[in-house]
Amino acid sequence: MSDNLPSLSPCDALVAVMVGVSASDQNLRTAELVAIERAVNHTPVFANYDIDRIRAVSQTVMSLFEEEDGLDAFFGLIRDSLPQRMFETAYLLACDVAASDGRLGEVEFEMLAEIRDELQIDRLHSVAIEFAARARHRVL
Repeated sequence: MSDNLPSLSPCDALVAVMVGVSASDQNLRTAELVAIERAVNHTPVFANYDIDRIRAVSQTVMSLFEEEDGLDAFFGLIRDSLPQRMFETAYLLACDVAASDGRLGEVEFEMLAEIRDELQIDRLHSVAIEFAARARHRVL
């Protein structure tokens, strides 16, 4: 599949990043799926996005993750589809999904680090984004 990658809209790429962090531990938790749907329903960048695209984008991500060099293809697709000014937004959405179930496993943590590196998110900005995501999903 990585030889013949589909094209993604910028919004598809944002969804792909969220799905990617959720699927990174091979366990798509309900809270994470709800967080993805909530982000698509309530984040202004998705105002004109067809929510039915989530399924197709998810299948693309899952197919890429099954390939030997799928992660490289995944990040290439994201960088090709998403304007650079939206890289921090992608990282923010990924952090929200990762924090949504109240636990951040080692694999998800590593995936967030990979996203941060691949999208060249400034370390100071990434710390602020991560802190905000943790605070937003904290429970009593």
